[in-house]
Amino acid sequence: MSPETIGVIVNGATGRMGYRQHLVRSLIAIRDEGGLELPDGTVLWPEPLLVGRSDDRLRAIAERHGLTRWTTSLDTALSDPALPVYFDAQVTGAREAAVLAAIAAGKHVYTEKPTADSVDGAMRLARAARDAGIVHGVVADKLFLPGFRKLRRLVEGGFFGRILSVRIDFGYWVFEGDWQPAQRPSWNYRTEDGGGIVLDMFPHWRYVLEHLFAPVESVYSHIATHIPRRWDERGEPYEATADDAAYAVLELGGGIVAQICSSWIVRVNREELVEIQVDGTLGSAVAGLRGCKVQDRAVTPRPVWNPDVANPENFLAQWAEVPDNEVFGNAFRAQWELFLRAAHRGTPFEHDLFDGARGVQLAHLALDSAREGRRLVVPPLEG
Repeated sequence: MSPETIGVIVNGATGRMGYRQHLVRSLIAIRDEGGLELPDGTVLWPEPLLVGRSDDRLRAIAERHGLTRWTTSLDTALSDPALPVYFDAQVTGAREAAVLAAIAAGKHVYTEKPTADSVDGAMRLARAARDAGIVHGVVADKLFLPGFRKLRRLVEGGFFGRILSVRIDFGYWVFEGDWQPAQRPSWNYRTEDGGGIVLDMFPHWRYVLEHLFAPVESVYSHIATHIPRRWDERGEPYEATADDAAYAVLELGGGIVAQICSSWIVRVNREELVEIQVDGTLGSAVAGLRGCKVQDRAVTPRPVWNPDVANPENFLAQWAEVPDNEVFGNAFRAQWELFLRAAHRGTPFEHDLFDGARGVQLAHLALDSAREGRRLVVPPLEG
């Protein structure tokens, strides 16, 4: 059986995430292994059309990977009936208009988060996609990481008993850009360009908390711009107007309390750039990008506070590794495979644009909470 081609418009193909994770490690990786096999034996062959602002950069990427199609005109790409899937990895400020255009063109839509700058914009996309009857989805890559998948296994297996609390520590030191290049683009630090760690990360925390534990019911947050002056890609200084750190306490359904520290100004003293600790009545776990460790109620140590003597306990050694029990692939590719299957069948995708809108909502509530200095209830979003 010859492969069945499924054309994919990749808008933002020259950006870091669009190129590395979505194009190279997902779509091209699927092609390199002969396509995506479906249960009925059909093999889907993703055929990307690269879209961006620089013809030279698009051409270079296409030639590097044996691709033949690219364009700087989104209208041209959307007018092609051989391209039923639209993917958006642009900067946030450009996303809403492009996704709306793709929906109007009848494309199935898959997009990076946040789906829009505002809650109204995110809901506008979700309602338009629903009304158009297309398959629509938003990237929820954290749920497909090996460590988080092991954590899901523990939740579903009842390991924790009643879950009491969740603590998320995320971040690393992003250099200012003067004496060492910054690891993140300068627009991330300008509010006027859609930057800020809250808008970048809280959509992630919303789907992680909601899909692994329970819905978010309230949020109290404090945000800061700890480093107000940075240097851009040209080496020019600029004022950082967006938040580079956020500290939040959230209440989840069932009385679960979540604490989240998201920071681009922290030096890492943990095993991974992101770690989630979950404590329950029967046991606890700490999950990172790939690993997950547990401590059962029956083997929990009994420490005693005594600052006058050296600590006799090796606490880190008292945790046990959760076995893989399966082969884990790239998290972005795993979700791409699910979306391509859904688009081919025309069936709903679990992490849809309404899911994405709830993530945007939490980000804006966190910003509002910090500005107003009070706890805010998370209201339901009306579809």
